Amino acid sequence: MAKHLQRELEKIKKSILSLGALVEDRVRLAIKSIESRNADIAEQIVSMDYEIDEMEVDIEEECLKVLALHQPVAVDLRFLVGVIKINNDLERIADETVNIAYRIKTISKDKSCKFIFDYAVMAEKARNMLKMSLDAMVQLDTDAAFKVCLMDDDVDAFVRHAYEELKSSILQSPENVGVLINMFLISRHIERIADHATNIAEEVIYLTDGEIVRHGKF
Repeated sequence: MAKHLQRELEKIKKSILSLGALVEDRVRLAIKSIESRNADIAEQIVSMDYEIDEMEVDIEEECLKVLALHQPVAVDLRFLVGVIKINNDLERIADETVNIAYRIKTISKDKSCKFIFDYAVMAEKARNMLKMSLDAMVQLDTDAAFKVCLMDDDVDAFVRHAYEELKSSILQSPENVGVLINMFLISRHIERIADHATNIAEEVIYLTDGEIVRHGKF
């Protein structure tokens, strides 16, 4: 029975890592669509979203099946609870890339309005947070996970800066308010990606140490 449980847990681990890799690729595409304002890339992100939705449901069902059949305790129970939460955060990150894609599709229709805010550094910071949180999950590295948690404030600062930049632009060019609002919302979607990456890092700490560090408890 114990060997069968470990095989099931290893299968779930491989599945969550595959989902993580897929979500990382979606974030990469979303950043590319922002940089190029390419509606085709944005449409590609939207059209592929079902793949992540299906994987998320499959992983949750596998976790619930193992919980019901094996009633794991201690480390194994923490692992399954952590995977269920990480699974949800990964799906939500993918949703944010779809949201970005819709913004880009709208913005790309207006060729005359240029980006007021440079998203490159902010987007790269969020992408790196996701990569670090997933690497921390693979290696059960709490030090790396803590670093991700501390990086979240940097992304929040970028959002505040974007808000000020775009607010000023709206006052100067009210005729472009629709496009400018979509530009600002891109920063909010990137912020949410960083937030979910932070959630994943917090779950890694829980998986490894059994310590709940949500709500700034680190």
